[in-house]
Amino acid sequence: MQLDLSGRHALVCGASQGIGRASTIELAELGADVTLLARSSEALQTLAATLPRRDGQRHDWHAVDMLDTAKLAETAASIVAEAPVHILVNNTGGPPGGPVHTAVTTAFESALRQHLFAAQTLVHAVLPGMRAAGYGRIVNVISTSVKEPIPGLGVSNTVRAAVAGWAKTLAGEVAADGITVNNVLPGYTRTARLDGLLAAKAQASGRSEDDIARAMRDTVPAQRFGEPAEIAAVVAFLCTPAAAYVNGVSIAVDGGRTRALS
Repeated sequence: MQLDLSGRHALVCGASQGIGRASTIELAELGADVTLLARSSEALQTLAATLPRRDGQRHDWHAVDMLDTAKLAETAASIVAEAPVHILVNNTGGPPGGPVHTAVTTAFESALRQHLFAAQTLVHAVLPGMRAAGYGRIVNVISTSVKEPIPGLGVSNTVRAAVAGWAKTLAGEVAADGITVNNVLPGYTRTARLDGLLAAKAQASGRSEDDIARAMRDTVPAQRFGEPAEIAAVVAFLCTPAAAYVNGVSIAVDGGRTRALS
């Protein structure tokens, strides 16, 4: 199985923690040069310094807020000017929880800018290099809510579905150029995002975080939360030559929690 990514340049968003950080490590271990994006300069610098640098591997980082579309476009342009990007991992924090009927319109605007607009901005920057190389992998870390909406995450459910529709459309448009576009849908995963959701549910319900966590685990056939590295392993596989004929799909990595067949 061809998993080697030597000579490939990966751009990973949300690389400072959680699934983005784990994906960065996996891609670097497979031989890719990795450029890290997130808001935290200190965390990015620390991670970049610890990544493997075998056979001349080069890693870089840029601090940028995904909500700042203009700055993101400027940063992406500078990255591809240094070296074409062959792999793009779109990954960023989820919107705050809450029911959809109480959400204000600005919450949707912010979430669309952070997720859909950011992804589109980065695709504009990286596509020419992918086409020139005849090799491209775009992986979007979204949510199982694109298969089954999650109660209490109204804005997130809406925006994640928009990203999934965008990705499916893009997959059909660029496949002939040797570029694949796929979505990874994490289930309950041990990240800062999960910690925040547990705290919010505990505050709203008056129950303990342990009780809420136990109830959430009970809905997972594997009876546990996932680890960021387990999600990252699927992200990394989709970026490899071995996954060249996997295109336009949304893969749940959730311990079997999602009941939908497709």
